[in-house]
Amino acid sequence: MIAKPRTYPKHLKALEALQARISHDHPVYERVKENIAKRAAGYRGEQGIDYYLSFLDENKYTILHDVRLFDGTHFFQIDTLILSKKFILILEVKNIAGTLTFDQTFHQLIRQLDEKVEGFADPILQIQRQTLQLRKWLAPHSEWKQIPIKSLVIISTPRTIVKSINSMKEISELVIHTAKLPFRVAELEHSLSKNILSEKQRHQLTTTLLKHHLPKDSDILSQYGLSQEEIIKGVFCPACSFIPIQYYRGKWLCPHCNHNSKHAHKKALEEYSLIFSPVITNSELRNFLLVPSTMAANRLFHSLNLSFEGKNKARKYFLEGLYQN
Repeated sequence: MIAKPRTYPKHLKALEALQARISHDHPVYERVKENIAKRAAGYRGEQGIDYYLSFLDENKYTILHDVRLFDGTHFFQIDTLILSKKFILILEVKNIAGTLTFDQTFHQLIRQLDEKVEGFADPILQIQRQTLQLRKWLAPHSEWKQIPIKSLVIISTPRTIVKSINSMKEISELVIHTAKLPFRVAELEHSLSKNILSEKQRHQLTTTLLKHHLPKDSDILSQYGLSQEEIIKGVFCPACSFIPIQYYRGKWLCPHCNHNSKHAHKKALEEYSLIFSPVITNSELRNFLLVPSTMAANRLFHSLNLSFEGKNKARKYFLEGLYQN
């Protein structure tokens, strides 16, 4: 059973919104573009395991994607958690092409691709750290703290070649290609004879994990050292991407291609919520969308049917209803 589905990462959405609203010659544009490519590749890699997860018995296993918890000292995030009555399995997914060499002497991952050699953080150390943090998170709960925690690094690119400088047996136990996943889960199931959790306890653990999941809210402007003034204002034309298009008599009109739309502002407000804040006032909407009057802004708010709080100029509207995280 999938208790927490995989969703398109909010931080990736924020990066895409930022890329659309800074000029192509801005000093940080290429860095934003590169980070989008890296995060999109990571997300595709995570999606790549979903087919193989579908082979698991949904009555025996509970799956949670992208779980972020606080262990009392640090936050930690896990790509995928699999819960059974016998064990918890942490999956860390890597979508890295080329030849990967695991060096357990210096604890590094070396990638060779097209004559280029790069070093990456050791994903085995990463899953070991996640195991320690999850064990710490479980410690206050006597009914769960005895359950074995296993972990795997999943290589999601089938053409990737995996090698090891040393510790070949350890690497082969901890690092697998995606297609091996359902078989490795079955091996774990057979190697552990005793149920640690009852069905009720497994359900309670799932509920508690969901309750304590803490999505990361990132300040995308601070990350790139940007000011609000560097962000392009206005509404994009849905047809030709010209900006800014004009709001007139309840419609957005493009002076470049003559396209008109009643809903073009929704995308712009989603971008506002990702870059600036999920809360917006009438004056902030007018300033960002380049809407000429308070009355026009009120019409837009009314059409969106957003929840709000406050009165008159102090009224704040909540934009989270425009999109799903």
